[in-house]
Amino acid sequence: MKEQVNRIEKIKDEITSNIELVDLLEVEPDQTLETEVEETTKKLENDVEKIKLLVLLSGPYDKNNCILEIHPGAGGTESCDWANMLYRMYTRWCEKNNYKIIVLDYQDGDEAGLKSVSILVKGLNAYGYLKNEKGVHRLVRLSPFDSNNRRHTSFASVEITPEIDQDTTIEIDEKDLKIDVYRSTGAGGQGVNTTDSAVRITHLPTKTVVTCQNERSQIQNKEQAMKVLRNKLLLRKIEEQEQELNKIKGNQMNIDFGSQIRSYVMHPYSMVKDHRTNEETSNVTKVLDGDIDNFIEKNLKKGL
Repeated sequence: MKEQVNRIEKIKDEITSNIELVDLLEVEPDQTLETEVEETTKKLENDVEKIKLLVLLSGPYDKNNCILEIHPGAGGTESCDWANMLYRMYTRWCEKNNYKIIVLDYQDGDEAGLKSVSILVKGLNAYGYLKNEKGVHRLVRLSPFDSNNRRHTSFASVEITPEIDQDTTIEIDEKDLKIDVYRSTGAGGQGVNTTDSAVRITHLPTKTVVTCQNERSQIQNKEQAMKVLRNKLLLRKIEEQEQELNKIKGNQMNIDFGSQIRSYVMHPYSMVKDHRTNEETSNVTKVLDGDIDNFIEKNLKKGL
């Protein structure tokens, strides 16, 4: 709260200072000072818009950390590489916005990219900002893995789950769990794990699967995996309640895996388009480098 108050007070002081400069320009025109005021005004407008977004982050879990998972679709190496590109995009976005990342699970692809990745994004409003990234992401490009340099379309799914406080009550019957342990994978060397410390937990009634191999011991991995499982089961419960509410309202939302939310086209033209808000840009490279704020903001504002 102190951080947010300081942020608002800083913007307020900058606005006051800028108004004083405008008053000074009316008395004594100065081209250099006028340019400075214009640049400061643009920056302040952008800062104020970001502050306004905080009002939209009012959901019960918006302020929480979140767990972000990426899974490639059908397509083998091509889709695994696309999943890895998305992983890089989100990690770069987190770095730019000062969010801390903890890798919970990472499975390399057979030839390139990744089979799956799960990361914990830590910081204020992490879930609120990233929740609308959930869904299927589509890539169209000339494949670097195709010797004939043909155009390929790849899909990968992104799942976003809020990290819930430990005191949240989600009853899980041990009889409903299938727990497997296996050897953690890594890049080798001194850090490679030679014991069966990685944990995979399957919740049989819902077929929900979680894995964790980041911690050093099997006990720690199991605790982390159980925490992720509770979060997923709680989110499932929330979504079921929302579905029932939408049925009553007569507005059934499509939250299936197959709902394509965004396309990233690199050939025959350059464009990233969000199909929910129609927000688009021709700078695909910038987006894949973590510049997704416009898409996030448009999705937060679409209900206004």
